[in-house]
Amino acid sequence: MAEHFDVVIVGAGLSGVGAGVRLHENCPSKSYVILEGRPAMGGTWDLFRYPGIRSDSDMHTLGYDFKPWRDAKAIADGPAILNYVNDTAKEYGVDRHIRYNHLVKKAAWSTKDSAWTVEATRGGETVRFTCNMLFMCSGYYSYREGYTPEFKGIETYKGKIVHPQKWPEDLDYKNKKVVVIGSGATAMTLVPAMAEDAAHITMLQRSPTYVVSRPDKDAIANTLRKYLPEHWAYALTRWKNVTLQQFMYRRTRTRPEQVKEMLLKGVRKELGPDYDVEKHFTPSYNPWDQRLCLVPNSDLFAAIRSGKASVVTDQIDAFTEKGIKLKSGEELEADIIVTATGLNLVILGETDFAVDGSAVDISKTWSYKGMMYSDVPNMVSTFGYINASWTLRADLTSEYVCRLINHMDKTRARQATPRLRESDRTMPARPWITDFSSGYMSRMMDRFPKQGDREPWINPQNYTRDKKMIRYGEIEDGVLAFSNPQKAAVPAERRLEAAE
Repeated sequence: MAEHFDVVIVGAGLSGVGAGVRLHENCPSKSYVILEGRPAMGGTWDLFRYPGIRSDSDMHTLGYDFKPWRDAKAIADGPAILNYVNDTAKEYGVDRHIRYNHLVKKAAWSTKDSAWTVEATRGGETVRFTCNMLFMCSGYYSYREGYTPEFKGIETYKGKIVHPQKWPEDLDYKNKKVVVIGSGATAMTLVPAMAEDAAHITMLQRSPTYVVSRPDKDAIANTLRKYLPEHWAYALTRWKNVTLQQFMYRRTRTRPEQVKEMLLKGVRKELGPDYDVEKHFTPSYNPWDQRLCLVPNSDLFAAIRSGKASVVTDQIDAFTEKGIKLKSGEELEADIIVTATGLNLVILGETDFAVDGSAVDISKTWSYKGMMYSDVPNMVSTFGYINASWTLRADLTSEYVCRLINHMDKTRARQATPRLRESDRTMPARPWITDFSSGYMSRMMDRFPKQGDREPWINPQNYTRDKKMIRYGEIEDGVLAFSNPQKAAVPAERRLEAAE
């Protein structure tokens, strides 16, 4: 027997908990369950346990718009963010709706029943749920394992190899020589955090990444909280930070050389005139063609200046017994090697989908407003921003789901399906994410849906444009097809007449 809920949410991370709150507030009559594959809520912020784990976005925009971030630090550590998610779930009663250790594997839509049947594994058995609306909040990367390239000779290395996604609780790196492979946000978090105890730590990168230093405390936000009601202060800070994020991103598109020089000037100021900034901190691409890395309180630069950390820009030739041999011929000795080499992207939590008995190939679908899929009914997914805080878009998506559910109730429709209009069928197909060249994205982009060149078949990754399209756009837009109406209830007196 399958349990039935009006809405099934998949994933109890930052997005899934936020979705539960929105349903609680905006669709109070609807029943819902959150299926979480792991034994705890929190998603990313519960999974990753490596030293220094923190946000690389400010918490006034990464946090929910309905729950102010109260800590003085706007760039928060992982445990503080996890507490925030847990507190939100408890405050709104979302925690009572979560089923842990329920890993969703399959979802099948039946037009006849106007329902999804969702299959999940729990302790080796298969359990089933049915729902009218399926809301995927499962994130964008595999929780099983991170991405590690095939390194020549890796089996010969005698030391310890660790991926940040599976950090051992008992890893002792005190007075050890450590090499961190990578130049992304994880590597730049690990290096200053581990430098305090390691004998020496080296960040080994194939190519540099743009970095910017900012204080971990938002002085304006903390001042506003002293003089304004909490929600006013939070709203103003959120508006300020969103505006600055968008301004910065637009400037990287219109004046990339100017932004590049500003960023490099900041690095030169931190590391001094004798440091080879050109080699170690000057990428070949323009700012925000890949994600810009945040260095809170200049901690990475401080570690480099202290001599406890260093950056090597080279390519790996092979692993050796003692460490890593580089293409230049140099060998880096290491007791511990950390492969901060990225994530394995997955589509919709690696769930298999079918509509009326036919398997759905997501890569063959068109993206509707960046959150639904052509010819797939009553299913919405959350995918945040790559150039701003994830939660900004997750919030918009959750709001839309509630608007859609309430509209369907009002019109008595049981099915909402994005359908290509005749004029849309000649649209040029574009990648789901454009203007972003990071390896973890480009490796998997062919598995994502296509986007077109016109609304609503686009995924703009632009908060201002998304607000207009998602929050304020008409539900009845001529593209989202409503069908499968509820049967009208027969009045009691007519039922009595029929019985007689």
